Amino acid sequence: MLSTLLTFLGACTLIAASPGPSTVLIIRQSLLSRRAGFLTVLGNETGVFVWGAVAAFGLTALLAASETAYDVMRFVGAVVLVVFGAQALWHARHADGPVAQEGGLPGRSGWASYRSGLLINLANPKAAIFAMSFLPQFVPPGAPHLPAMLGLAALWAVYEIGYYSVYVWGVARMRTVLSRAGVRRRLEQVSGGVLLLLGARLALEG
Repeated sequence: MLSTLLTFLGACTLIAASPGPSTVLIIRQSLLSRRAGFLTVLGNETGVFVWGAVAAFGLTALLAASETAYDVMRFVGAVVLVVFGAQALWHARHADGPVAQEGGLPGRSGWASYRSGLLINLANPKAAIFAMSFLPQFVPPGAPHLPAMLGLAALWAVYEIGYYSVYVWGVARMRTVLSRAGVRRRLEQVSGGVLLLLGARLALEG
């Protein structure tokens, strides 16, 4: 049991370490404030748990079996990524403005940061399909399938909260350097470009 758990956590580490839209968004939001970064992480991991729960109830199989449903989600996900990318590029054009304080951007609620993390995860059909194939591998033999899958999904989400919190903490530690207008502009340009490319790839994939 301990060996299976350690293997599962090792796999979760590799998944979290793989660059993707969630990682890009978390780092970008962390540039705004530590609070925005943490709330984005919480939103993203809520999405992780939701997809894990959907997989536990077997509903992800419907998405995998329906090409139309998958394509609809794929295009919705692509639009979400493109919108986030466009927002980042827009902010790059206004990077000479005042830096947000630790409480967050003026006029930007905590709900907006949480919603961003949740949306970018739920709009990704690959995350749904992956959860369906990933979690069952670690269900102990003879264990009740549904409770075990839900427990693994919760553990996955909690573990990634800790993992991505290191990113948020690291960005906060470098805040003095990263808050410089030129650096902020370049980081916004890079994150916006990456999100646009990921959105285009998702839209055009077969």
